[in-house]
Amino acid sequence: MDSLVYQSSNLSVASAVPLSLEEPKSFPERDAFARATSATQSGLPLAWGVDGPVRPQMTMLRRLSLVGKRLFDIVAASAGVIVLAPMFLIIAIAIVTTSRGPVFFRQQREGIDGTRFWVFKFRSMSIEHCDPSGVAQTKRNDPRVTAIGRFIRRTSIDELPQLLNVILGDMSLVGPRPHVPGMLAGGVDYRTLVPYYDARLAMRPGITGWAQANGLRGPTADIGAARRRVDHDIAYIQNFSLWLDAKVLVKTVAREFLSGSGD
Repeated sequence: MDSLVYQSSNLSVASAVPLSLEEPKSFPERDAFARATSATQSGLPLAWGVDGPVRPQMTMLRRLSLVGKRLFDIVAASAGVIVLAPMFLIIAIAIVTTSRGPVFFRQQREGIDGTRFWVFKFRSMSIEHCDPSGVAQTKRNDPRVTAIGRFIRRTSIDELPQLLNVILGDMSLVGPRPHVPGMLAGGVDYRTLVPYYDARLAMRPGITGWAQANGLRGPTADIGAARRRVDHDIAYIQNFSLWLDAKVLVKTVAREFLSGSGD
């Protein structure tokens, strides 16, 4: 496995913080921007309470929907691995024949309630210039990205090994994208920019999410962009349904895999 997987081992960045949905706090930094965008996030309502985002109630319907979501994840991800196996082999051969290093890259990310797990991706960067912490975001035309890496990133094929994470239960097909611990936006920790950031950790992270399905992905350099992504993630959590998951998957395929708009 060591010859196939390159892993990030720098774990000195910020540790997970207890989920803020369970321990509400006041957010004096939540300015007019957050209030102005709280009504809708690409069509999804985002509910606010006095102390931050409203925590969705665990109704019987939501509980059953979560069970259905997990069952669908297992079946769909397993089928995806089988069907895509020939393509995985072709991509693997292309990676090892065009650059030195392993086929896969793995890195620690924050999952549900801030728990850490290893995420799998096809390696798209040169191992000599790869940021081991993952905190520094990839830029457009990043010189660290290999020739085959540019293609698999543009088409989002590099994300497909995360089907294994879905089968293992670390991730879902749909959910907030998993960030590295201490994720930065414009050189500042997300938790500093967005005080209610941990509210997005209330569900399993996903291969794609409401933010990505609506084009909110790639480098983030300002507080407005960072908050829009977090707000989209929380709006998804508040409005979760199996129908919404289906909508996210369809929009993602149309936007990223078919149009090749991935980064």
